[in-house]
Amino acid sequence: MRLLLKLLLSALVVVGLAKLLPGVTVDSYFTAFIVAIVLALLNLIIKPILVILTLPVTILTLGLFLLIINAIIIFLADGFVTGFNVDGWFMAIIFSLLFSLFQSILYSLLDKD
Repeated sequence: MRLLLKLLLSALVVVGLAKLLPGVTVDSYFTAFIVAIVLALLNLIIKPILVILTLPVTILTLGLFLLIINAIIIFLADGFVTGFNVDGWFMAIIFSLLFSLFQSILYSLLDKD
């Protein structure tokens, strides 16, 4: 039940960011829910592999390369989900930063129960 609630909160964050950011579009609430599921799966499966493969670059850039990895994850979700579109690297980085920020705020409110 908690997983479903977290996915719904993530979908709401995706919809909110699509309305807030000019380069991000989401067709419907259902599409946003699918984006939340795809982002969760990509962060679970692909992101650890990318972090390990790019560890030297991440160390050299003092962790800033993780922003590029997050943007790659957003672009992968853009490619997998029709109805979700992110225009350019800058929008993908901004989207991933704000998505992580709002997601952590909402999850911390959820964990206080």
